[in-house]
Amino acid sequence: MRKKMSQFRRILLAVISRALFMAHGAVLVWRVVVVKSNSLYWLLLIGLLLLSIEMVVTLKLTKKGEWKWFSPMVFLYLSSTIPSVFLLELELLETRILISNSTMDQDTLEQETNFSTYSKWAQVLEQIMVLVLVVGRWLAPKGEMNRDQLTQLLLLYIGLGADILDMLNMIKTPEVGTNWHVAIVGLCLFSCALIQFTLVLTQSSDLPETNNEQDTQTPVNGSRRSCCASEIWSLLSGLCQQDGPFLVFRLYLSIGKLVIDELMIFFICKNALTVIIEIYRIIIIHVRHRRQNT
Repeated sequence: MRKKMSQFRRILLAVISRALFMAHGAVLVWRVVVVKSNSLYWLLLIGLLLLSIEMVVTLKLTKKGEWKWFSPMVFLYLSSTIPSVFLLELELLETRILISNSTMDQDTLEQETNFSTYSKWAQVLEQIMVLVLVVGRWLAPKGEMNRDQLTQLLLLYIGLGADILDMLNMIKTPEVGTNWHVAIVGLCLFSCALIQFTLVLTQSSDLPETNNEQDTQTPVNGSRRSCCASEIWSLLSGLCQQDGPFLVFRLYLSIGKLVIDELMIFFICKNALTVIIEIYRIIIIHVRHRRQNT
């Protein structure tokens, strides 16, 4: 009876989390269709429709309702939402350029009205996107993670999301709001950073305590290797996909484009400190492994 209740709970959580992803993704695709006035963009729903198949396969092939290192559920969700955000932001960029290059007439006023509406929709949906990623992963079955690892992952997602959303806000500033190259680079960095949400890389390194060192030497060392390997991959993922590229991009904007304000300075310092700490942590883990193996 208990086993059946546990299985029912996993199925229920899997359905709710994927329904949340599908609902938000469908609204985002709908906005793309409205803005672009082209029903062909409904094809972006393919990734969301595949979530139902993915759920059946995941529940069938995994014991705890979720894969260990990679989340195909989040990947399929992002396969629809990232292109949608890309298209919306490029459309807004084109509208900003048209408004800046046109004279004040009736058409310009209409463009500004439409731009304001589209911009608000895009901003709200982008902010909700990060919340959906966090809440959807929270509601989904934990899989191989324990509660401690899940809370670490969710806290990591929240921190990543705030930094990622600021990247979108930067390409909308007046100084770079009409620059195609800067906007495309910013959107590419935004997309690359979101891929981190498909990875289940926690930084938990809890090890069981034991008094019998000889009997448990092999399992403990194996556990250490596994935990440290997971932590290194997590650190490298953040360093290469987000903090490193974001730091370079923000320095370019502040120095090359003179985009300087309190928030920019804060995030530059945040990215710089994070990069230093991540590199320092990787060195510590490497040195500890060398000492353990000698």
